[in-house]
Amino acid sequence: MAGGWWCAGVRWPGQTPELGWSRGGDRRVSVLAYGAGLGFRALGERHCVGARGNVCPLGAVVPGRSTGGRCAECARLDRAHSVAADTLADDPRTYRVYLAWFGPGMVKVGITGEERGSARLREQGAVGFSWLGRGPLMAARRTEEVLRAALGVPDRIPYARKRAVRGQLPGPEERAGAVAELYGRAAALEGRGWPESLERLPLEVVDQVGIFGLDRAPAPVRSVRELVDGGVVAGRLVAAAGPDLHLAVDGVGVVVLDTRLITGWDLAAVPLSATEPARTSAPGPARIPEAVPSDVRVPLIDIGGGGVQGGLF
Repeated sequence: MAGGWWCAGVRWPGQTPELGWSRGGDRRVSVLAYGAGLGFRALGERHCVGARGNVCPLGAVVPGRSTGGRCAECARLDRAHSVAADTLADDPRTYRVYLAWFGPGMVKVGITGEERGSARLREQGAVGFSWLGRGPLMAARRTEEVLRAALGVPDRIPYARKRAVRGQLPGPEERAGAVAELYGRAAALEGRGWPESLERLPLEVVDQVGIFGLDRAPAPVRSVRELVDGGVVAGRLVAAAGPDLHLAVDGVGVVVLDTRLITGWDLAAVPLSATEPARTSAPGPARIPEAVPSDVRVPLIDIGGGGVQGGLF
């Protein structure tokens, strides 16, 4: 590491997004605020972030476009101990089954630990959701599988699809209606493959558009494809959803930065003015004052259209 900060990505412990940072053994958190500026410069090469809080033993270099940020071995170890890998059958905790809506035609069934509350839904960028049931892990997992098969819904939705619709979401009534319709279809299957140990929960639609700031931000037009050595990303935060930060950039519009792309990079704060050097005492990127112009010098891709803007600019 060249002495800068490594970003651990966006966290949603509550209704306000945070960025986690590390430098050596130091760990800090930056609470994000809509309207504030963010900026950083990537330095050197991108390295594997390790697995389960452990440093990668190889110090492996990983591709800039990888959203996992891990080498093959660390990725295997990380997944081997996850709930998704079905290796924790004796987990005594209570789990919840949720129904999530990300936009027209994009719905998902999933599970999360009850003690985490709705953090998982914020981490995925779910526009709206409702709980469906609660119970032991295997009962929740079995219900998830039954509903996926019966309702024909996927187990995951690519973030590129989520980004493409965020600027043109329907109104709150239509959003709530879509979640309620999915809940009705799922509830109708109770007794037809549902484990008896899963307790059904009543419909209660939670809309997260306001939490994400999507109701007051311009539609995003481009997203960061990858970081490169010396690449700069600086703008004003106008919205956030899941791992994505929506940054207003002068002369470009709103650019989406998937923070999964910045893990493993050595990051330095951008200068606060043309003559003032970058501050490195504070964790993570520096906040940008009103008078300082924003800037993006990394490859971007058009949202929805698929066209790549080549090179740095």
